[in-house]
Amino acid sequence: MKEEKNEFPLKIEVGFKKVFDAYREEIANGGVDNNRYSEIFAIETDYPILSSGISDFDNLEKYNEQIDKVLSPLFPSALQSNEIKLATLPYQDTAFKSTKRYKNIMKAAGKDFSLDIIDFDNDEFYIMGCSFVLNQYYGEKIDFRRSYYYNIPDSQGMIRSYTLLYNADFVSIEKTADAPDITEKDLNELLENFDDISVWKEKFPPNSWIFKGFVIATLLDATMNVSISDFKTNLLRLEKNGDFYDTNFTNIFRSIFNLNSLEIGFTDYNAESEAFERVLFEEVDSYLLNKETSLPCKEALCNASYYTLFSEKEFYCITDAARYHALYPDNPVYKKMLDQGVKSAIFASIIYENRVLGVLELVSPEANVLNTINANKLRDIMPFVIDTVVRSKRNLENELELIIQEECTALHPSVHWKFRREAKLYLNASNEGKQTVFREVIFEDVFPLYGQTDIKGSSEARNEATKKDLRLQLTYIDRVLDDFMKHRSLPILEQMKFNINEFLEAISENLKVDAERKILDFLSSDIIPFFKHIRERSKTYEKLVDDYDALIDSDTGFVYKHRKDYDESVMLINKKLASVLDRKQQEAQAMYPHYFERFKTDGVEHNLYMGESITKERSFNKIYLNNLKLWQLQVVWEMENSYFHLKDALPINLDVASMILAFNGSLSLRFRMDEKRFDVDGTYNARYEVVKKRVDKANIKGTEERITQPGKISIIYSQKEDEEEYLKYISFLQHKKMFGEEVEKLELEDLQGVTGLKALRVNILYSKKNGETKKYYNYDDLLAEL
Repeated sequence: MKEEKNEFPLKIEVGFKKVFDAYREEIANGGVDNNRYSEIFAIETDYPILSSGISDFDNLEKYNEQIDKVLSPLFPSALQSNEIKLATLPYQDTAFKSTKRYKNIMKAAGKDFSLDIIDFDNDEFYIMGCSFVLNQYYGEKIDFRRSYYYNIPDSQGMIRSYTLLYNADFVSIEKTADAPDITEKDLNELLENFDDISVWKEKFPPNSWIFKGFVIATLLDATMNVSISDFKTNLLRLEKNGDFYDTNFTNIFRSIFNLNSLEIGFTDYNAESEAFERVLFEEVDSYLLNKETSLPCKEALCNASYYTLFSEKEFYCITDAARYHALYPDNPVYKKMLDQGVKSAIFASIIYENRVLGVLELVSPEANVLNTINANKLRDIMPFVIDTVVRSKRNLENELELIIQEECTALHPSVHWKFRREAKLYLNASNEGKQTVFREVIFEDVFPLYGQTDIKGSSEARNEATKKDLRLQLTYIDRVLDDFMKHRSLPILEQMKFNINEFLEAISENLKVDAERKILDFLSSDIIPFFKHIRERSKTYEKLVDDYDALIDSDTGFVYKHRKDYDESVMLINKKLASVLDRKQQEAQAMYPHYFERFKTDGVEHNLYMGESITKERSFNKIYLNNLKLWQLQVVWEMENSYFHLKDALPINLDVASMILAFNGSLSLRFRMDEKRFDVDGTYNARYEVVKKRVDKANIKGTEERITQPGKISIIYSQKEDEEEYLKYISFLQHKKMFGEEVEKLELEDLQGVTGLKALRVNILYSKKNGETKKYYNYDDLLAEL
């Protein structure tokens, strides 16, 4: 008996009266012949202590033979090797009758092993005894039952878990004089104070009740269920790059597979590069990579394993690597396993949303112990493995994104993959304690396209709006001064009117850069104090000053009426143009991926870059570039048409003009880490950037006419082949009634550092209604035309 559990509400007496009574009842019901139990009833007569009860447990050994015979009918010989059953006392490790299988389990556990219920302390033990009394004696349905487990080592030293079930049919409870009666009030108090052991001991003093009889305990092997539960508990404790497969995890898997030689590995899969990597759970061995840090998955796997893991998404099992290697010596997987001392293995794809995230590896140095049969045990735990890998992948993505945001700011999805690759190298080097910097990212041999739909005369329009606002503000002030001077004539007011007239003349001729500052100084030093003074003089001037305050913007101190109309018009134009470009850009990405960026200024500019180095796939062809050029012409046409339909609703009348820059050849695109932006790389390629910035202001050679004009699209180029190519596109779109019949071929004035530029200019045909005819043509249309 357990000596440390010396406090218990029940005084225990081992007795078998209820067993004898059960046998007599069975005979009375005609279940068995009286002769079957004659020897047992003789024991009852000869050893009455077995019925009355034995309280001194040291005396139990004297009656081992008799107890064994009395309990034999409850332990059928046919079930001895299968059932794990014993006659015992509640929550004790004493067994005075047990099955053969129980004896074998305890023998394998060792002489020094004693049964202890997992997570069951002395207070719970005491309250359980009290609950037993409430149920058995008072008939109260106090459900204290929960799952109780024993952890018992087997002959290999592996811990196996068994759930414990009790049969209390042979128990009776007797009240002693020391036991207080339990009232309804007492019961309510007990139900409200489960955690307060003092309350339970007050109602059920130690040894105040008598337990007579014994219980039959049955153990059920619950190793799989307990291991899965432990597995889930460990998953909840995971850190984003913690010890996922630590010793505890290895032991859990060993228990599930009942295999002490089992080891766990993990290989991460990068879908972008179609390669296995060591990124997640870096401290875990990867048996598929062996000592490599990265390897294309088709090189790491054989055809059969690749098809099983990636196409069928099933378990791939190697039951005997040595035998398989002898049959197929060129298979890289079998050789790799043998090189690492692995004789049998199970590889399981970790699948999420039909995508492979990685491979879970179970390996053993023993042949045939891992096979297609026990591989099915993984099906119960794979959902939890998947959840963990998904969560860890997301944590890694967040960490990589943080690095990219810190080093590179926001990026277009088409180039994001390369920055993630550099971020991984940066993160891995940091984790290894190496000094590292985020390397500059370069995309070589990419083809650029540039276009803009610019608001014509935006600077002049803004200046005119500013003049109108200043004139309105100064005129109103002048009127207030005139009104006040009718009642009081002061020389200082004449000085103010003089200043106002000078400002009005100045802004009528030319709005200089510092004019607004001078006017604001005048308003602050002269007008505002004066208006504050006269406002307090009379109700009439109070209203005049309040009306003035309503005219001006509180942040700037200026009237913001015409400039507001201008700003709102620019905002509406930019919003409309950008929305068309963003919507059509999604379609273009679906045709062929490329880098895209746009900017809102006084109008909308866009850059596009296409090439194999951006797509990272060996699928680039010039036909995709041709398609993008035609797409660009169509999109600029639609942006112009969108503006045409918006124009009448604008607060002020503005015009736009569109331009496309054709660059013959490819260039390198470098991300400038210091400026957090892309830029062309190299001195020669810098010419392209110069042209972009200056060409829309260029004039036609020998004239004062700007190349960009409202109602026309200008295509700037320098090479004859560009002219021929774009004439084809224009002809195609003229046929579709998008452009007018006349095409101008023009030469541009020389720019600083750039000579020899030419232009094609074609009139835009605006549709009266959106969607009247088909306006955009896909890749197949382009092929047919070319």
